[in-house]
Amino acid sequence: MADPRFFTRSGPFRLDALAASIGADIADERHADIELVDVGPLDTATVGTLSFLDNQKYIPAFEASAATACIVAPKFAERAPADMALLLTNEPYKAYARAAAMFYPTPAPEPGIAPTAVIAESASLAEGCRVDAGAVIGENVALGARCHIAANAVIGDAVRIGSDTAIGANASLSHCDIGARVLIHPGVRIGQRGFGFATDPKGHVMVPQLGRVIVGDDVEIGANSTIDRGAGPDTMIGAGTMIDNLVQIGHNVQIGRGCIIIAQAGIAGSTILEDFSVIAAQVGVAGHLRIGSGAQIGALAGVMRDVEPGARMLGTPAVPARQFFRQIAALEKLAKKKGA
Repeated sequence: MADPRFFTRSGPFRLDALAASIGADIADERHADIELVDVGPLDTATVGTLSFLDNQKYIPAFEASAATACIVAPKFAERAPADMALLLTNEPYKAYARAAAMFYPTPAPEPGIAPTAVIAESASLAEGCRVDAGAVIGENVALGARCHIAANAVIGDAVRIGSDTAIGANASLSHCDIGARVLIHPGVRIGQRGFGFATDPKGHVMVPQLGRVIVGDDVEIGANSTIDRGAGPDTMIGAGTMIDNLVQIGHNVQIGRGCIIIAQAGIAGSTILEDFSVIAAQVGVAGHLRIGSGAQIGALAGVMRDVEPGARMLGTPAVPARQFFRQIAALEKLAKKKGA
């Protein structure tokens, strides 16, 4: 059970109502009127709890679980305890995410402005916004309905933020337009000048960074990540993209829809990530490259050239996954031969 100090639970929900909402089928209609009061993992679930199985390595926990109901793929249904109600779907994790959001919906911010917030007279705040202590909102800022600006966040002049967007504590935003339903975690920096300069042995010359950052709808940006504004073209983050903590995105980078960028990755300036590409943890991507749609770059890889759509890349310099594993196998053979 989630700690009630931090999370407010809804429900209970009948099994048939949950099935309809999450897109699953009830394995046995005799269970349709069962009421569930919470969600939880297989190994700690109790009576009244809904759980899920997405990875077959947890089948033993599934077989021993005390959960009243479970979301599971049809191929694993026969492994369930005899008295467990089942919701069948080929996407159990996605279905569980929807069910958990029913039990623990994200609350709308309670409207209000803290006495210590500083808001420019020219700023426009739509209905239902909340601005916490110490936040600063600059001239000509426009906030959509039900935005939440957390403590000590700074929203620079002329920034526009769409409805139902949350800006975490101590974040700073400038030179940017933010979409609707965006979640920006604490410490994020968006819109600072890009790392652009002309090299010269007499001293480097800073290049003015005259672009913006455009963040689409339904984006999440993890804590302490940084997104530089463009030098002329804008830096773009496509709708539905998920960015983890401690990610650096350079100036002019163009990120498509539904991309995933995991912790400590760095993407250099003017690189393009096409839709639904995945950049794993601690990947470095050089500038002026194109990562094709659906490509996946494995952790710690160094990408130094364009990547074809759908490719799976590993290593530094990054190569196709099969080639990478052949290289590892060859090195192991050389090491064994030398040791012999």
